[in-house]
Amino acid sequence: MALFRSILVADDEPSVRHVLTLVLSGLGYEVRAVADGEEALRELSARGYDVLLCDVRMPRLGGLSVLRQALAEHPGLTVVVMSAYGSQEQALEAVGAGAYDYVRKPFKPEEIVFVLRKAEERERLLRENRRLQGAGRATPVEGILGESEPMRVVMRQVERLAPVGTTVLITGESGTGKELVARALHARSPRAAMPFVAVNCGAIPAGLIESELFGHARGAFTDARTARRGLFSEADGGTLFLDEVGELPPPAQVKLLRVLQEGEIRPVGENRAEKVDVRVLAATLRDLGRLVERGEFREDLYYRLNVVNVRVPPLRERHADILLLARAFLSRFNRELNREPPVLGFSPEAEALLSSYAWPGNVRELENAMERAVLLAEGELILPENLPERLWAAPPPASAPAPAPTRPPPEANLSLKQAIRDLEESYIRAALRRTRGNRTRAAEVLEISHRALLYKIKEYGIDADAEGERG
Repeated sequence: MALFRSILVADDEPSVRHVLTLVLSGLGYEVRAVADGEEALRELSARGYDVLLCDVRMPRLGGLSVLRQALAEHPGLTVVVMSAYGSQEQALEAVGAGAYDYVRKPFKPEEIVFVLRKAEERERLLRENRRLQGAGRATPVEGILGESEPMRVVMRQVERLAPVGTTVLITGESGTGKELVARALHARSPRAAMPFVAVNCGAIPAGLIESELFGHARGAFTDARTARRGLFSEADGGTLFLDEVGELPPPAQVKLLRVLQEGEIRPVGENRAEKVDVRVLAATLRDLGRLVERGEFREDLYYRLNVVNVRVPPLRERHADILLLARAFLSRFNRELNREPPVLGFSPEAEALLSSYAWPGNVRELENAMERAVLLAEGELILPENLPERLWAAPPPASAPAPAPTRPPPEANLSLKQAIRDLEESYIRAALRRTRGNRTRAAEVLEISHRALLYKIKEYGIDADAEGERG
């Protein structure tokens, strides 16, 4: 989406004025064209313009004089000068006097458009810097908590990558907070005021993913009674976050590659392409490099997505953050659950359990544990018995066979619901090990749908690829 709205063209050649008015109006700009410098200054004073396209040599008042007076009276104005071959030195002098850039005549219209796009990007960055300075930057990175060195690395990467439009691949185990990193990259970017659209590619049936992402024309398929905009169109001017991008089927991979290369989409059933201005952020817990080797993911798309990689560390690698996150969740659930009186903290024993547990489900598992604890706590402190049993029950040795079902001892947790969940999780892990991480085959073994399996994997915080490696 264009940041500039209105453009004033000042040139004594009627053909130049005509061509620029035609081209720029066609791109959605409000364009006014005048024939000399004095008229340009009057027009600038009469109404505000975002950009002045000004010829260096004009009758009555030259371009350099127009430039200096215009910037003195309108400091926020972006000026681009146009110069013929013989006036190249004057063009450079104009840049030294404050013009953003110059274009040498004769020029192609796309050269002017390119310079305008660069100027818009610079203006976005300037506005974002002013916004951050005004906000005082109270938090290190929006939505991300962490004092450990691995998280400081992530925050520094977000700070460096947010202002640019580079595609970023965010990797990490399930539940580590990959979407939070994507939202932080958007919030700190020049696109912050524009839409942030997130989609889980693994949760959409393969037959519908292209329609969801790119839209469709009316009548494109049986149920397409009306035309529909896709998520790329919804995110135009902003950011599209493709979670679980490794689950994209091959046809959608081809179309995504075209968007990244050409900046255009083609809705299903349409013959014409549409331009979109979208920054793509992608996330995956799968090893895309391995998928490329297996022929399950396009190599060219992999390199387009993996321009820069941000790895979000699992919680077991950032023990220093566990209690910090637990206290943040405690405060949040006190508010959300209207806890009166509020839970104030943790007993020393509960803190020790939280700190020593491996958290295979990462931050999402910790979040769920804190919600449960706030619900069950009877006093001002969370006690060990308020935490999930898996935190304080000694786990069986990894090599030990599963014990045969027996009557539970009187002191055991008799929650049938929890027992069913534990059994379901163990079956899913076993199926993933048997199929070496192949989700489609695992769903067939379990006799459930592929979509249901993906939902369960996310719910239990299972690393399907890691389970496959153990098979």
